[in-house]
Amino acid sequence: MSNSHRSHRRRKKHSAGRLGLAGALTGVLGIAAVAGGIMVVRHTSDGGGSTPPSLTSQVGGTGGLSVAAAPKGGPAQSFTTPEGYGYDLSAVKTGTDARPLSGSTPPPSGSSYAYADYVLTNNQRRPVLLDFPSDLFVPLSQVPGSARERCMPQPGIPEHMCTLPNHSEVTARLNGSKAPIEEDGEKLMPAGASYLVRIAADLPVKDGLDAADLKLYVWDARFTSDRKGVEIAFP
Repeated sequence: MSNSHRSHRRRKKHSAGRLGLAGALTGVLGIAAVAGGIMVVRHTSDGGGSTPPSLTSQVGGTGGLSVAAAPKGGPAQSFTTPEGYGYDLSAVKTGTDARPLSGSTPPPSGSSYAYADYVLTNNQRRPVLLDFPSDLFVPLSQVPGSARERCMPQPGIPEHMCTLPNHSEVTARLNGSKAPIEEDGEKLMPAGASYLVRIAADLPVKDGLDAADLKLYVWDARFTSDRKGVEIAFP
């Protein structure tokens, strides 16, 4: 079962007591010990680097989720959900690739997939839901005609930008953070954990898309109560 996460126009609803944190924090954190090998996360400006391993292959494997040092990111933005889950997001880079995620299929000739990497941090002293607040936005002009009806504008985002259906995957845990844990069928981030996340479009964009034209925004009402998109700026 894949642990990649479809984040296009999500509408999640979680009750404040869903995690069952009271009186169980010690037990939950004890489940989180997953040994991980050290690896270097490669960053290339053209997105041509090696495909990041998926959360599925890492958490379920013998080596556990890979560990890396935190990459250089842009200014961090903080978000809190109605349930009280708190996250910091810091954008790292954008690019295009023929296979940005483990489950990506080869795109048609003359196209590739847009993606972005960012750091997701649980800024609280308790586990929180492993959620992916941001969406990847691309210029509508760079979306093939066959996919334009799937590229949706959103409130508070420039009109020439839209978001395609997409998936997100955790590609590394940063600075020794503990691996995700599971409770009642939900993936949780341990207290203070930071992960490198890759979000990639499911539908291709035109070759030659400038990485600088890709943007990350948080717009979902769970994270922005006024429904105005918040840009997560790159370094």
